[in-house]
Amino acid sequence: MSIKILYFAGASTAIGLTEEIVSLPLIPFPLSSLAAHLVSLHPNTGLAKVLASSQWSVDVEMVEPEKVMLKGGEEVAVIPPVSGG
Repeated sequence: MSIKILYFAGASTAIGLTEEIVSLPLIPFPLSSLAAHLVSLHPNTGLAKVLASSQWSVDVEMVEPEKVMLKGGEEVAVIPPVSGG
């Protein structure tokens, strides 16, 4: 099973993508483990640093990663902190 990942701001800049389809290594898959999985797919990109302070959205709803199990088919957005001027 796979999910669609949407990358915004620093996450997109780190890996050069705005979205991708990612296969989950097992089902159900804890959202709290997704950051490590994405970093393993994009090593040496600076993504780990961005994800450490990012928030997550699943199917357009802000969520707490510790409370979500992914089953496949979801749209997950990585929302890094942004600064304004």
